[in-house]
Parts: sequence; structure tokens; C-alpha cells
Amino acid sequence: MVAEKPSIAQTLAEALSPGRNFNTRSGVSPACKVHEYEGDFYGQKAWFKVTSCAGHVYSVDFPPEFNNWDRVDPLTLFEAKVIKAESNPKLRMPKHFQTEAKGCSYLVLWLDCDREGENICFEVMDNVVPMLSSAGGQQQVWRAQFSSLAPVDLKKAMATLGSPNKCLSDSVDCRAELDLKLGCAFTRFQTKYFQGKYGDLDTNLVSYGPCQTPTLWFCVRRHDEINAFQPESYYTVDVKIVKSNRDLFLTWERGQVFDMPVATLFLNAVSEGDAPAKVLDSTQKEGKEARPQALNTVAMLKMASSRLGIGPQQAMHMAERLYLDGYMTYPRTETNTYPQNFDLQGAVRAQTGHPHWGTYAQGLLQAGLNRAREGTDMGDHPPITPVRAATEGQLGDGWRLYDMITRHFLATVSKDCKFLQTKVKFDINSEKFTLSGRKVIDPGFTQIQRDGGMDDVTIPDFKVGESIPVSKVSMGSHKTRPPSFLTESDLLSLMEKHGIGTDASMATHINNICERNYVTLADGRKLVPTKLGIALVHGYQMVDNELVIPKVRSNMEKACTLIADGKAETLSVTQHCLRIFREKFIYYVKNVGLVDQLFESIFKSLEASGRPLSRCGVCTRYLSVVDRKPVRMFCKQCDRIFKMPQNGQMKLYKELKCPLDNFELVLVANKVGKSYPICPCCYDDPPFGEKEEQGKHWNLDHPIYKKYRPAVMSCIGEHCPGTLCLDVDSAPKWQIDCNVCMQELLIFGDKAHKVKCTSDLCDGCGSALLEVVFNKAKSPLADGEMERTACLVCDEVFNSLTVSKEGKGFFRRNPGKGKGKGKGKKGKGKGKVMTDEDKAEERGRAIAAGKKK
Repeated sequence: MVAEKPSIAQTLAEALSPGRNFNTRSGVSPACKVHEYEGDFYGQKAWFKVTSCAGHVYSVDFPPEFNNWDRVDPLTLFEAKVIKAESNPKLRMPKHFQTEAKGCSYLVLWLDCDREGENICFEVMDNVVPMLSSAGGQQQVWRAQFSSLAPVDLKKAMATLGSPNKCLSDSVDCRAELDLKLGCAFTRFQTKYFQGKYGDLDTNLVSYGPCQTPTLWFCVRRHDEINAFQPESYYTVDVKIVKSNRDLFLTWERGQVFDMPVATLFLNAVSEGDAPAKVLDSTQKEGKEARPQALNTVAMLKMASSRLGIGPQQAMHMAERLYLDGYMTYPRTETNTYPQNFDLQGAVRAQTGHPHWGTYAQGLLQAGLNRAREGTDMGDHPPITPVRAATEGQLGDGWRLYDMITRHFLATVSKDCKFLQTKVKFDINSEKFTLSGRKVIDPGFTQIQRDGGMDDVTIPDFKVGESIPVSKVSMGSHKTRPPSFLTESDLLSLMEKHGIGTDASMATHINNICERNYVTLADGRKLVPTKLGIALVHGYQMVDNELVIPKVRSNMEKACTLIADGKAETLSVTQHCLRIFREKFIYYVKNVGLVDQLFESIFKSLEASGRPLSRCGVCTRYLSVVDRKPVRMFCKQCDRIFKMPQNGQMKLYKELKCPLDNFELVLVANKVGKSYPICPCCYDDPPFGEKEEQGKHWNLDHPIYKKYRPAVMSCIGEHCPGTLCLDVDSAPKWQIDCNVCMQELLIFGDKAHKVKCTSDLCDGCGSALLEVVFNKAKSPLADGEMERTACLVCDEVFNSLTVSKEGKGFFRRNPGKGKGKGKGKKGKGKGKVMTDEDKAEERGRAIAAGKKK
């Protein structure tokens, strides 16, 4: 049985194992445990293994030969094959599933019940099904359908297993391939084009996305509407009367007029003769405010933004955490009406003991639940509903969202809010005015839902025919106001209306345009486009308006839905969409000069943005560095740009030159004290190893690191493949740094005068030996010795003087069991030690043979 996350796997084992009696052990994957128990499966005794993945097992990518931005024409990406690569090779998920499947006959899939979950089902099946033992022709793969992690719902799902849906999975594959090819082609082209010309774009990627860009278009369109807005003056006739010692302001039935002479005419007519306000009519009627509909994903995100000030991305993470912890139903749903068989009574009963709304929930059950308002059933999941009661102390940061969701749920099954509305009509010299009041009769759902309350608006009693003296008549002068910038809630509504993204992805698209510096988040959760975002959208519109308007992406989403419904073939839909966008890409490349004209008027050129730093190894002229992201260096003479590390300050490194290409070296120093020299040319185009090594700071084979950052031992960081290297520039406070992660070790305090890394390796752990000369007055060595050559890991004195940068003591390894550069990682034992994989395989064989292990 395979769940989507480790926490769900444990919840499954707790809910489905007889008497909660199960064993837990490690699997091949370091992230996913395996829970085992004996139980019944369709009337037969069976041994259950419950484990999980950690999200998608695979991700869609191009083959390695297409991942070089400098050598691959973006146009070829439209025709390129796509492959599925492991999303996180360190988790070893394929091997984990293959190993655990040995000896099993059946597979039950407990992935999240949406399109993405269905896609992960087939990723799991690719690894598990070939390893399953025969089941005598019976169905071997089953799919569980569930919406909450409550034990009663999980047991019900186990009793009503179905089959995985290939069409839903194919629709996800189609969308993933389209997003990959369209996004990469446009992003690579315009990133290289614009970053090669402008120095203050202030973004690492000038990205394009089939969903991201229409999302940005909504924000820029509102910005354009605000700029184009021309305020107009309008006028009102304002009347004040006094009754029962209260000032009452009447509302003019004409509302407003835009012509001042006309407004003056009406003002004079009302003021003439000091005429009183005569009561023409006074009516009372009962009104109501309807209780809210059940909550779907988009409605939840909008409420979280507008009421709680929580962004969609953060709200989605919080909701997922509440779901995983078993406090609410699955948070990704488009349905906002409860199914006929939904246990509303049980959901309300679960809240009766809550300290805040328990009494209210009890009152609902005693009076009888009101039928929730009808909505739309999209056939996916029931609305977002609390499953069990929780307090602020239990939930921490998630409490505010849980509080909002629970109150909203109780409001959906409460009475409507009823009020008595009073409206009085007045006549003053034939001009009509009104006065309105309101008194709440039954607060209904507003008792429980925050921000839903209605205040009484009391007015005195008036009799028909009564005349009230007019206290004041004046003319109000106003100006029309422009629309405000879109809020996150507004943007979610527009995305939902136009079919941009899914309920699961809308929050991500909004987060993307913020992270890419296309919009900024202002007060009131308003999204204000930056000059980069505005320039991009306006540029797209000048070349091809369909690159940004929602219609094109909406059509793609509809095509993917046809695949999900089994009404279209994946290949035909993919080829059709790619054919359209390939032509658009070709046209965009030919006319990118139109976009460039906009950029020229807004951004600074590279020459104007950079500062000279080091000399080029080709022309010997100065390279300039652009400190704003993306950080890069460029040579004006050679017309070449060099990518640089994005974190850290850069300065010239001792005026030393790279022995490979004669470029002057640059020292990069980050905020935590780690520094390393780089050659701009070698960093941009690594001469050793794979191109993918770029960004890992330094390659051990490069001569500058052999000399200035020599390797000492393998990194002690968990799952880090890097190497700890001596920083020869760190005296007198010596340290060694990892060439991949941020691990740093402080060595010898202020006691060492000289530290040198030797070419000799420790026989015990394989680390490089250090030759150390201590200060005479501070030497830790016995008998006043000042020099020693030893291993940092195995020598007790050296080891005791080593701590991590965070202040933690350095873990001393036993000789022969180290993690050094040489033998230490695997070592050589006398006999083979059984790994977790071997043990799992042996258990599988034993179960298949009917044995008990």
C-alpha cells in the first residue's frame, strides 16, 4: 500500500491495522518508512506493507544534451523528446518500491485523489507492477478513493477500492510536457537576449509561462486601467434633518449629476422657500442575507488573503499540513456543495466539545441542521470541511486558517441572517430623498462566522404626511476614483473565471510572478506590477497579443480536460498545441526588437550598470561585474557574458591569474564567512567534469583549488556529496569549507601559526593529513612541541580543537570508520553486511514462500 507522503502512510497503518498493531522499519529510501502488519484482504489472510513516496517519483525534463543553454537553439525544444527523470535521486524511490514489491501480490494506491495524485499512481505502478508475484489472474492493482484521513473514511475507502484512471494521468503528462517546452523555449531565448543587454533587470530569469504570463497580464491590465483613468467631477445634493435630537442625512434619489449648473439648479429648487421634508411613505419589510456556500479551494484562498492577510501559497501549505495531520478534508477541490451521503451531522458533532464554538455546534444539532446552499459538484472531492476539533495550542501557525474554515463550515449549515429593513421616502419641493434603517431579527450564521455580523442601523419612527424641518441643504462635490490594484483575492477570481491554472496550481502561479519580480505585494495584499512586468506584457502585446491573453491558456486547459475525460488522444492534443506555439515562438524571435525598444526606454545597459573588477584573459581589458541579480560579469571588448555565483560579495583575488586561460581570479565571500576564488571563464564554462558542475562553487580538479583550497576529507553534512577543503586564506582563524554545501569547520582556534594540507592520506579514514605549526605560547602538544602532521579525524588533539561553525563539537570517528576521501566511505570488511535492501528482499521471498520471518 503506497501513500503520497510518509505521514499519510503512518496514518493508514494506524487506522487499518488490527488493534493498531504494526511494526515500523526503514526502507531503501531514507525518507520513507515501511509499516507492516497482518490482516485481511478481501477475505484472505495477508501481510501488509504500508509505505509512501514523497510527492512525484519522476519529473519531466529534456535529455541531457538539450540542457545546455549556450549550445541548444530554443526552437529545437518544441520537437525534442522528453524523459522522466527521478525527481530527487537522493530519495531512491524507484529502488525503494522495487525492493518492497518483491514477494507481494497486490498493490493498493493511496495517492491524493486528484489528477496529480493519479499521475503519481502510474509512476508507482511502473516500478511495482513488474515485481509483483502472480495472483492467479485476479486484479492486482487497486485505487483507494478518500477525501479525509479520519479512520472511518480510510476504512470505508479500503472497503470500496476501485482502479486507477489512466486518462487523468495522461492529462497531467500532457500539461507537463506543454509547460516544459513552451516555458523553456521562451524563457531561454529572452533571458539570454535581455540579460546580455541590460544590467538592472533585477531578476535571475526573464521567464515565460503559459499560466504565469496570463496571470501577470491581469495585473498589468489593471495597472493600465488606473493610468488611463481620467477623473470626473460629480455633484450631489446633501440634506440634513433633525428628529429626536439626532442628525439624519438623507440620500438623494437621483444619486449624482456630472454637470455643475444642473446640480446648482436642483440645489436651488430644494432650498427654495425653506420647504420642509414631507414624509411620503414609510415601509418595513423583512430581508435576509443567505448563509455561505460550502468551501472549495479557490474560495478558501480568497478568504485567507482578504480576511487573514495570508497569501495563497502560504495558505495552501497550511491547508495541506492540516489535512496531513488529520484536521480537515483534502484541500484541493473545485466542488462547493456537499454530496447527498456526506455526514454533516458527524462533522458538526466533532466540534461540540470545542471551547470556542462547542456550544454553538450543540445548538445546531438540537435545532436541526439547515440544508446547505446548493453549489456545483465537480465530481472530485467534497468541500473543505473540518474533520476533528483542535485548539490553537495544537495547531500553532495553522490555527487562524483552521478557525476560519471551521467557522465557515458551521455557517453553511446555520440559518440565514434575518433583519427588518425600514425605508422612509421624503419630498422636498418635488425632489425625492430616502432614509434607511435596519434591525437584526435573527443573526443566524453571522453569530459564528467572523466578519459576517450585521449592525443595527436605528432611525426614529416617521408617520406618512409628517413634515420635518430641513436643518441644512448643501451641494457635495466629488471626483470619480480609479479602480484599485488587484488584490490576491481579485486575481484568484479572474483566474478561476478565465480557466487559468487549476485549483491546485493557482497559488503557485501568483507566487511565481512575485518571486520573478514581475509584481510586488503592497498593503492590503494588492499586486502592483514592476517596470519589468509591465515592459514584458506590453512587449508581448506589441508582438502577439495571444501570448498573454487568457484565452489561449484556457483552450489548452480545456484540451487537457478532454484527455482526462477520455474524449481526446494525448498525442494529438500535445502536437496541436506545440504546433501553434512553435509558430508563435518563431514570430516572437523575428520581432523581439519591438520588445527591446520598450526595454531600452526603461532599463540601463550593461555598460552603465557594471563596475570594473578583473582583467579578461583574452583581450586583457577589464571585465565589469553587475552586482544586481542575476550577478554576472561581461567583457565589452569580447562581447561575452560570464555567469557568476548569486550569493556573495566579489573582489579581486591577489591579482592572481588562472593558469588555464589567464583570466584574473575573483574572490567570492558570502555572509556566513565562507570564501573561495573563482576564474570567471572556468566558472561559466567548467573545463572539468560536467556542465552541471557549474554553481557548485569549485571543482577539486581545477589547479587553483588544488593550490588555494586543497581537499581534506568528505563533507560531514547529511546527504552532501561535497568535500571539505582547507581555506589557506583564513589564518589566523583557520577553517575548512565544503565545496558544495554551507558546512564549515573551525580548526585549532587561534593556536595554529601555519596549516598545510599534505598529499599523504590517513590509513584509518582516508582523510588528507594536515601539517600544523602551533604558536609557541599556545601549543596544545605535550612537552612544548610545536609541530605535528596528523589526521583531523583520527588524532585526538586535532579532533578536540575542531568545531562546526554553528558551535557544535566535531564528531570523532573511530579509526577505520571515517568518511574521508580515500577508503573511509565504504571500507573493506571481512564479510558482506546485509543492507536494508537485502533484508527487504529476503522478507519478500519468505512471504512469497509462505514462511514467517
